[in-house]
Amino acid sequence: MSYEMIAIVMFASMMVMLLTGQRVFGVIGGVAVVTALFLYGDGGSEMGFSAVMKLMKWYPLLTLPLFIFMGYMLSESGIADDLYHMFHVWMGGTAGGLAIGTIGLMVMISAMNGLSVAGMAIGATIALPELLRRGYDKVMVTGVIQAGSSLGILVPPSVVLVLYGMIARQPVGQLWLAGVFPGLMIAAMFIVYIYLRCRANPRLGPVLPLEERENITRAQKIGLLKAGILPLFIFFAMTGLFVMGVTSLVESSAVGAVAAMIAALVKRRLTLHVLHETVRKTLLISCMFFWIIMAALAFGSIFDGVGASRALDSFFTEDLGLGPWQILIMMQISYILLGMFLDDTAMLVIVAPLYIPLVGALGFDLVWYGVLYTITCQIAYMTPPFGYNLFLMRAMAPPEISLSDIYRSVWPFVTIMIVGLGIVTAFPQIALWLPEFAYSNGR
Repeated sequence: MSYEMIAIVMFASMMVMLLTGQRVFGVIGGVAVVTALFLYGDGGSEMGFSAVMKLMKWYPLLTLPLFIFMGYMLSESGIADDLYHMFHVWMGGTAGGLAIGTIGLMVMISAMNGLSVAGMAIGATIALPELLRRGYDKVMVTGVIQAGSSLGILVPPSVVLVLYGMIARQPVGQLWLAGVFPGLMIAAMFIVYIYLRCRANPRLGPVLPLEERENITRAQKIGLLKAGILPLFIFFAMTGLFVMGVTSLVESSAVGAVAAMIAALVKRRLTLHVLHETVRKTLLISCMFFWIIMAALAFGSIFDGVGASRALDSFFTEDLGLGPWQILIMMQISYILLGMFLDDTAMLVIVAPLYIPLVGALGFDLVWYGVLYTITCQIAYMTPPFGYNLFLMRAMAPPEISLSDIYRSVWPFVTIMIVGLGIVTAFPQIALWLPEFAYSNGR
């Protein structure tokens, strides 16, 4: 059997097993080890062990549980609730103001957590009931929460970019900094769209009643800004010190975790229950990611070893005669198609052995491509019929929001993200300027 055929059989076997509903890490790791035994005999059984050793020696991976701990500590201690109340009061007098405030909340949560699931849970439980009670259009606000929560995988500290950095062997710090401006740009595009649409049709996002706004004094509004002080302090302590070169990447994650505990303590919410839930959820998510990365490393070693990447490069450039940009666009389309069935982590570990070496061979910057991949994951999350975020929202939404409402809600935001993806693709410096600036100043 030729090496090309072995690669095709590996990939096809993995996809078939995934469609049966098996666990992602078990499928990927199992296919890798069985193929290694087939190719190399008894020595192939060491492939999984080698992947474990490689994983344990990767020092930046320590950031993963620390950032997850930080996010859950802030969520479990109720600091996210305080943030939403602040946005609610300050933005309520603007057309679509509460929806705009929800996007602001999502950006803050993303900067404290790095997981889209956390943003979705907070938006669906805190923001969605209040928006519906205030008479906001259910279709629009459902899309707002799904779009806002997707920012969690782009705005640092993004867990997805940590995984990409591990698999692509790129500096996680540069990837995080590369995600800052694209993430803020897409959030700003969401806000402009919400404001313009609600100005054109005030029934979609009515302002708070005048009497309710008059009951809140300016002193009270200024006092509510205190809710944003602790999150900003945590974000500066974590990201600011790293950018200035005071702390390393792992040290920054430790600073963020400790700062989150201090914030909960200052708020007098650091109880045994909060600590127990935070540690339990951190352990659950961290172990899941570690298993997946280990399986991906084993699969990638075999897949690349049989020459699949070189065969793919030859197929696109020589057999089909495609140029680098045409190949890149085809890759992004395939991500969106995969996103209809898989989450971002599964997509990354499945296609990384195929695409990342090819992207490097075509002469593209792998840090920039990490941002493109992440934005495409955001789009795939929300693309019917099986986008990951669609079903998360269906599980968390109240009964009056149907699946058809959820499907209809996402298209304006998907369009905005496609435009954002096109802008970052056409102007790579939007993603690359900040990491180049930070690392040229002593990083």
